[in-house]
Amino acid sequence: MGNPVLAPEERFAYRHYRTWPEDERWELIEGQAWNMSPAPGTRHQDLSGRLFLLIATYLKGKTCKVFAAPFDVLMPEADEPDDDVSTVVQPDIVVICDRSKLDSRGARGAPDWIVEILSPSTAAKDYGAKLALYRNRGVREYWIVDHAAKVVHAWVLGEDGQYGKERIYVVGDRASSAVLSGLVVDTAELFSDLDY
Repeated sequence: MGNPVLAPEERFAYRHYRTWPEDERWELIEGQAWNMSPAPGTRHQDLSGRLFLLIATYLKGKTCKVFAAPFDVLMPEADEPDDDVSTVVQPDIVVICDRSKLDSRGARGAPDWIVEILSPSTAAKDYGAKLALYRNRGVREYWIVDHAAKVVHAWVLGEDGQYGKERIYVVGDRASSAVLSGLVVDTAELFSDLDY
């Protein structure tokens, strides 16, 4: 999944994406199709579940909502209709505080917080194309959780529209969300018991 895999010279949009087989997972990044197969591994899913549960518990009774992949997030460049949107991503976890961005198919517009769980096949995309995309589309906070290195990388969008200095949390640190004030992730607990 390190490179676009479906006709890299051709640009696709949501109108194409919606016609692709439902048993296949794809993302579109600025018109390029990225295959998301094979399915994530056990550690990836365990971490995703732990973080989702922590965030969902924190958000109980609050305005913001958390969603886990597969969940389509359309990220338009401007006011184009959904069918013409050329970027559709399925982050591992998204937090959306503006409920007007939600509909029955997923979300349209930048989530407030995106968490990607790193896999060897997605590393280049998560640190490259997605980091730039999320910054450019206004995602307020972006985390990459690297279970192999047991590290959380975090970026927060500044008033200048750029991500500030990368924050790195290692085992033993308490990673705090900038978007969800008061939410703290104990990295020792997060990365514990993942030896499968």
